[in-house]
Amino acid sequence: MKNLQVDIVLEILGRPKDYIKTALEQLIERLSKEKGVKIISQKIHEAKEIENKKDLFTSFAEVSLELDSLSSFFGILFAYMPANVELISPEKIELSNAELNELGNKLIARLHDYDAITKKIIVERNIALNELKKYAPHLFKKPSLEEEINKETQKNEAKNQQPEKKSKTKKD
Repeated sequence: MKNLQVDIVLEILGRPKDYIKTALEQLIERLSKEKGVKIISQKIHEAKEIENKKDLFTSFAEVSLELDSLSSFFGILFAYMPANVELISPEKIELSNAELNELGNKLIARLHDYDAITKKIIVERNIALNELKKYAPHLFKKPSLEEEINKETQKNEAKNQQPEKKSKTKKD
């Protein structure tokens, strides 16, 4: 198979501002050491502060790659999770059954890994939740409808009992 030319966008979010550029440089350096990957060009854009977020910055890098196989292509997608990917060439790709089987099995293996991680996190969350219920059950007690009505009534009564401010009017 012919080499693949691919453009990707790597994006990063974090703080402090200076770290963002360093992190992108390190990510690109790690990418350059991947088997079957050659970096053709790269451009790291200046980090910018996120609107309405104090001291949180984002930046991105545009990276052109030459990859030796579809396996490398999908490996990069899974390992680096770029914000965007564009296959430049070749325009058409021909695959053998063996190549497609290899890609399919790698995809399935990765999905199984993610599934296992998700299930583990769910079990750990449930254990933590049960412990919390055991030691702080009051946090999980839902008020009855009657209790909610009483609480709302008390709030309204307290509001009504506050003396009203009299407005001063000028007599003629």
